[in-house]
Amino acid sequence: MIELPQSFLEMPRWWTEGAEWLAALPDEVDTQCARWGLTVDGNVAHGSNAVVVPVERGGARFALRMSPPGDEVSDQARALRWWDGRGTVRLYDADAARGAMLLELLGAPLDERPVGEAVEVLGRLMRRLGIEGPVDALSTQEIVRARVQQMEGQLAGHTGAVEPAYLMAALEIADRLAGSDATAAVNGDLHSAQVLRGEREEWLVVDPVLYRGDIEFDLGRILWTRLDEMADDAEIRACFDTVVRAADLDRSYARDWVVFRTVDYWMWGLSVGLTTDPVRCRRLLDALL
Repeated sequence: MIELPQSFLEMPRWWTEGAEWLAALPDEVDTQCARWGLTVDGNVAHGSNAVVVPVERGGARFALRMSPPGDEVSDQARALRWWDGRGTVRLYDADAARGAMLLELLGAPLDERPVGEAVEVLGRLMRRLGIEGPVDALSTQEIVRARVQQMEGQLAGHTGAVEPAYLMAALEIADRLAGSDATAAVNGDLHSAQVLRGEREEWLVVDPVLYRGDIEFDLGRILWTRLDEMADDAEIRACFDTVVRAADLDRSYARDWVVFRTVDYWMWGLSVGLTTDPVRCRRLLDALL
């Protein structure tokens, strides 16, 4: 039976939910291994809401990912099937009702690499993932339209702590983003911690969120998740330019997406009580505006 890392047990998600699932998880791993004919073959790793167990079957090695059952597991399995190993970890089997996925075994995460190297890799992955997206996926255009209403409400009511100048900057470019005719597949959760070293491709995305529209959508997240490693505004702009070049993007349009998404994330962060991320958002915006 596996032993869950203490760092996983202390993840914020479990403060308010999931106690029963956590308690049963070691048994569930054993049960799923029996169903798929797997043998545990290494130490347990984890993210914020899932464990990954190295396993073996017939001399081949895999990763058994276990997370709380639900729509999120089904959505991730669908996304991985859509990309079918193109820039993403390969999915071999899934049991959404039990929160289980059998995946290609990967190596160390990209967030262990220097920030300049990481943003280059992420830019290339943005472009590689940008095949035609599914017509029924949530679009980046829809996301913009929904968030505009909240920004306008905050601006009109002077609520929250995002200064009007930043809200107005985001609203001024919203129509351009909402009116895009792009239909590419977009990973809506792209950052260094979600990219691992592979063998058939050097770097592969895990846990993607499948949208349709502009691949520039998550460029802001690429930057704000590593912002503390960027010494000054000049380095922030250099990292931004690296992604733009690696992904072959229009710089002005990419900047618009960073501004809109960063203001949006700033608003959300304040609404849930985050403290350090809103500071990063302001710093990123000041470097690019």
